[in-house]
Amino acid sequence: MNPPLNPESVKWDAQGLAPAIVQDDFSGEVLMLAWMSRESLQQTLDTGLATFWSRSRKQLWVKGATSGNTQRVRALRLDCDSDAILLRVEPKGPACHTGARSCFLTGEALQPTPGETLAALERVLIGRKEEPPAGSYTAKLFANEALRHKKIGEEATELVMASLKGTKEEIAGEAADLLYHALVLLRSHGLGLREVSETLRAREGKRRG
Repeated sequence: MNPPLNPESVKWDAQGLAPAIVQDDFSGEVLMLAWMSRESLQQTLDTGLATFWSRSRKQLWVKGATSGNTQRVRALRLDCDSDAILLRVEPKGPACHTGARSCFLTGEALQPTPGETLAALERVLIGRKEEPPAGSYTAKLFANEALRHKKIGEEATELVMASLKGTKEEIAGEAADLLYHALVLLRSHGLGLREVSETLRAREGKRRG
């Protein structure tokens, strides 16, 4: 068990700062890079909200204090040299002042990771459930329990058939359909990828035990 992080754990630079990498705790997406001081780290620990040091304004700033796009800190870690901090956060809104989810916008185009793709789909499904658009197939599924269950059965059968005699592309397509409908079913019960992941980790722990 690692000891809890505190300002004395960090090797601060000559300006009393350390780089802080911010990562979405749910999807694993890297959101931004900022700087922390002893005081900002302590305030982060005290409040649970990501707080940084602005090198341009020479003052503390709580992420989202003005925009509302706060970051609730779920975990803090140091790198192997103790001079860089990783914050895993639950973001409320985009991280970037441009309105993008991540500040890393320039350079080689990156495909979302599998985790980011599934997390993005779940965010869409949550939106469809909370504010169902007219004519939305997803909204129709949320409104009809019998249809949700029927589609799970149909998609599972189609995946089995594709596995028996389909191409790799067909298998992937049918698996994607089943995953989508399974996520809709989970959200209808107030569940999602986080709960499924927790169950998988618990099972892995039992297998190792």
